Amino acid sequence: MHAITIPEPGGPEALVWDEVPDPVPGEGEVLVDVVASAVNRADLLQRQGHYDPPPGASRYPGLECSGRIAALGPGVSGWTVGDQVCALLAGGGYAEKVAVPAGQLLPVPENVDLRQAAALPEVTCTVWSNVFMVAHLRPGETFLVHGGSSGIGTMAIQLAKAVGAKVAVTAGTKEKLDYCSELGADILINYREQDFVEEIKRATDGAGADVILDNMGAKYLDRNVRALAVSGRLAIIGMQGGVKGELNIGALMSKRAAITATSLRARPLDEKAAVVAAVREHVWPLLADGNVRPVVDREMPMSDAAAAHRVVEESGHIGKVLLVTP
Repeated sequence: MHAITIPEPGGPEALVWDEVPDPVPGEGEVLVDVVASAVNRADLLQRQGHYDPPPGASRYPGLECSGRIAALGPGVSGWTVGDQVCALLAGGGYAEKVAVPAGQLLPVPENVDLRQAAALPEVTCTVWSNVFMVAHLRPGETFLVHGGSSGIGTMAIQLAKAVGAKVAVTAGTKEKLDYCSELGADILINYREQDFVEEIKRATDGAGADVILDNMGAKYLDRNVRALAVSGRLAIIGMQGGVKGELNIGALMSKRAAITATSLRARPLDEKAAVVAAVREHVWPLLADGNVRPVVDREMPMSDAAAAHRVVEESGHIGKVLLVTP
């Protein structure tokens, strides 16, 4: 098969479309003929040499894919060769074939195109596990997601609205904020021109956000705490703004607030399988009935992954950038 390899870390040009051995499904795994994968920020970090795959995972980038089951490994039941699926991966999505633990497979939802299903596994699992399984967002609460026009953001807006929350977003352009509004966002904050702490306080009569989903890390830590409501929950899922920040513990205690920080890629298989099962139970019906949909900015040839990485690095896209196999 062909796959994107990274002979040496570096810029987008470090991504090489090369011929490599086919993967073989092991115990409890299935082999998927990949139709599409999607570009995630973690892929950019891996390409730069800053985010190695966990032990035992494929060395090729790609944290999600969609395709058709080509073969079943030993001990797999409940799936059939030819099934259309999408999958959460620890790596290997930028390839024509990938071996996937069966617990990380999802059927392609009704009313979703097979290629576009590649945009779903990482964002749905990240949002559902953090916003609902950890932070327990409830109907009527105010939810703030940073980077509302990103793949994570566009899914977070839709799922939060589906459960009856009031949604606030930050984004850097009017075009992106307008798109967030179309998805259902109630409070639109241009982080280049406005202070999100002041804006969220103004929009909630001083109360603040009950749940914040943050991809920035250190840069936003102090302001996120100030933006939280009493009993608020801050879920950190990224470090785009640095890894070390100063925390005012007094402010956190005065609000009886909580901070969690999670990653998905390196979790044990049983934990990822539990998240995938919860997503199938709670999110897949919303996709099937059209209340939630994947947001795809564009599709590009997988062999041209370097160009796709440049698109994501420039941050002009809305939603996901997909890589499609030949």
